[in-house]
Amino acid sequence: MFELKKLSADAIPAALEKALRYRLLNEPAEAESICHDVLRIDPENQQALVTLLLALTDRFGTGYAVGATEVQEVLSHLRNEYERAYYAGIVCERRAKAHLRQGHPGAGHDAYEFLREAMIWYEKAEALRPAKNDDALLHWNTCARLIMRNQFTPRAEEKMELSLE
Repeated sequence: MFELKKLSADAIPAALEKALRYRLLNEPAEAESICHDVLRIDPENQQALVTLLLALTDRFGTGYAVGATEVQEVLSHLRNEYERAYYAGIVCERRAKAHLRQGHPGAGHDAYEFLREAMIWYEKAEALRPAKNDDALLHWNTCARLIMRNQFTPRAEEKMELSLE
């Protein structure tokens, strides 16, 4: 239908700054679009991938949300093992918070499961973290506090009794 216009390579730094501003203004769709434009000409641009990942997760729990598959695809393109673990934790933590915002029945149990998964990813990131970078620890503590403060628990296992008739 339309042929998208290509950015020039020289415009990438300014475009990524603009994407960051759109995220901060709570306009994730605009940030996402900019990141896709950058990735069209520089498919391995790590800053664009991280910004895209965060823009996608900004939309969790909204009326125009994205699927987990798209997020996982972007996550798989991060080259750095620490960043893959750290941002996998971010994805899980944001999914937990989206469930809480939606407030559907069982949201607390869903949030617990996602927060615990985030904590596992943050522990992996902690083992790989660069010197003087405690971001994974800060997020792990946030997840732990959310669980404890709200007394979230795992979903009780449902036991089915089979009829022998």
